[in-house]
Amino acid sequence: MSTSSVSRKQLILEIRGKAKISCDLKRHLSPRTVGTIMRSLPLEGHAHLLGKSILYFETAVDSGIERARSEFKKGDVAFLPSSGSICFFINNVTSGKTMTPIGKLSDNIDALKDVKSGDVFCIYEETT
Repeated sequence: MSTSSVSRKQLILEIRGKAKISCDLKRHLSPRTVGTIMRSLPLEGHAHLLGKSILYFETAVDSGIERARSEFKKGDVAFLPSSGSICFFINNVTSGKTMTPIGKLSDNIDALKDVKSGDVFCIYEETT
């Protein structure tokens, strides 16, 4: 049985060939952005590293800033509207860019520390 609900969507973030991490998108954080991302699934792209604390991949998702924040904790997931990127935080960060908070990684967050630039991220709904 799925633990997804209307307000929380449980997804899988796959680092192709390396790991799978549970990822919850939370509609109450940013309803419009989360809805747009959910309709765009599955999403895939090459991993990029921003400093030592943020991993991201670019998507074709087009959504403006919503409930902007610049401080994020380890395990947070955010959307960067300027590039359509989905960002994953490996450490607590105060970012120079404001982003839209969209969810949280729920387990195996340290697997992100092994990601290299060019690895493939894929985010999708788990099917049972």
